[in-house]
Amino acid sequence: MSFADLLILAMALSVDAAVVSFSYGLILQSKRTKNALSIALSTGLGQFIMPIIGWICTKSVSTYLVHFDHWISFLVFLLLGLNVINEALHHKENEVSTSELSFKYLFLIGVATSIDACAAGVTLYFINIPILSAAGLIGITTLLCSLLAFYSSRSLRKIPTTKIEILSGIILILLGFKVLFEHLSD
Repeated sequence: MSFADLLILAMALSVDAAVVSFSYGLILQSKRTKNALSIALSTGLGQFIMPIIGWICTKSVSTYLVHFDHWISFLVFLLLGLNVINEALHHKENEVSTSELSFKYLFLIGVATSIDACAAGVTLYFINIPILSAAGLIGITTLLCSLLAFYSSRSLRKIPTTKIEILSGIILILLGFKVLFEHLSD
């Protein structure tokens, strides 16, 4: 997987966090800088930690799965992409009644938006990507996308977030096919 592929993966994984940040940017009227930074840090940290968790868990059972790794990577990306598309089509709007998000709420946002990054960590193990640099790129990309989405929410109210999420799901599925094609063509 090239750096460009890894950056595309990072951007695809950051879409959930960006959509959440975008939504809160529309909802939260006060303490905008603090809220933007809080959401960006919680989602960025979640996206950094979760691939490492997936990678470590996979390492412990990798000797049993080495002959099927490309299929596992493909299926993980396929299922992630389909899940993102499904969630986009059945998206429920959450409302926040406070002007500042609590630590508990930020923690839940960080975990909820990074579950797919844990599964990506599994895939990164099988395609032999150094996990700390990959997780760092994913985390930083998510942090930046979250900040951008939060602050752009005022000027971009007309962009349907569902279409952004569907595009992200398609990108994940295409990455799965790319991994499978690369392995089968070797």
